[in-house]
Amino acid sequence: MGPMTASPGRRVLLAAPRGYCAGVDRAVIAVEKALEQYGAPVYVRHEIVHNKYVVQTLEKKGAVFVERTEEVPPGNIVMFSAHGVAPTVHEEARQGRLATIDATCPLVTKVHKEAVRFANEDYDILLIGHEGHEEVIGTSGEAPDHIQLVDGPGDVDKVEVRDPSKVVWLSQTTLSVDETMETVDALKTKFPGLVSPPSDDICYATQNRQQAVKQMGAEADLVIVVGSRNSSNSKRLVEVAKLAGARAAYLVDFADEIDEAWLEGVGTVGVTSGASVPEVLVEQVLAWLAERGFEDVEIVKAAEESITFSLPKELRRDLREEATSLVAERGGSGPAEA
Repeated sequence: MGPMTASPGRRVLLAAPRGYCAGVDRAVIAVEKALEQYGAPVYVRHEIVHNKYVVQTLEKKGAVFVERTEEVPPGNIVMFSAHGVAPTVHEEARQGRLATIDATCPLVTKVHKEAVRFANEDYDILLIGHEGHEEVIGTSGEAPDHIQLVDGPGDVDKVEVRDPSKVVWLSQTTLSVDETMETVDALKTKFPGLVSPPSDDICYATQNRQQAVKQMGAEADLVIVVGSRNSSNSKRLVEVAKLAGARAAYLVDFADEIDEAWLEGVGTVGVTSGASVPEVLVEQVLAWLAERGFEDVEIVKAAEESITFSLPKELRRDLREEATSLVAERGGSGPAEA
């Protein structure tokens, strides 16, 4: 393939912040610490975060990813992902004689607690989110008799509640801010008494990354978002880039997925990454672009981030001994090797 033709001023706009948020950082470190502290295998229910590279890297270190709690042999350690799980999953682990580490993002835990609180007050809870997403499944499981999913503005017409004066909305933490508020506005039109959550459910990192993309989208001919296709917040960044004015925007896991044809006639490339993406993958994209003449990199900063979360408290216990004790107490076979 011949060289691409681009306008003379080739440059890259690099979003800041980008990549790992505090919840993802905490979850990934928790898996690494558990492996270091207890040795392999450490089972993880579902992908710890939605990123192919992260999952593959942790698998090489001894993490075993499973979709169902029942796949973990009795007497082992299982970690719950950053997306959170329903109370029934904790009970499955107890019944399965498993020691657990809960790596749920604290911001997701906050939404879970809101759901429990409003259910206890007998509210109908309208959960704005994407059907089938692990976070939505976990939150819905906190109060299944009170929660109904609203997957965008198009779902609003079919929403029915028992008492329009006792309705509250909550949301998945990784949504598009603008689309969520469009859904909320539609719900408020239908239910004027709709109560809002006590604090913003969409996480700070999701909002900051979307704001950075908005700032660079109007100037970028092309936006490349580094992230996996099952990552909700990464997919939202592609949508936000297009709405902000980018001529084209694409989601890639790795630099070698970029199509050189995308650079045809492009002078400015915006680059960002989802909240579960390690910086090494962004660096590889920047190197790929530099090799094709896009060496001038300008930072587009939307916010400063300094939030950190402490590691799960379970990492301060001897979970191997705890798992062995659970098997001894309840009977059944001991830990199996992965």
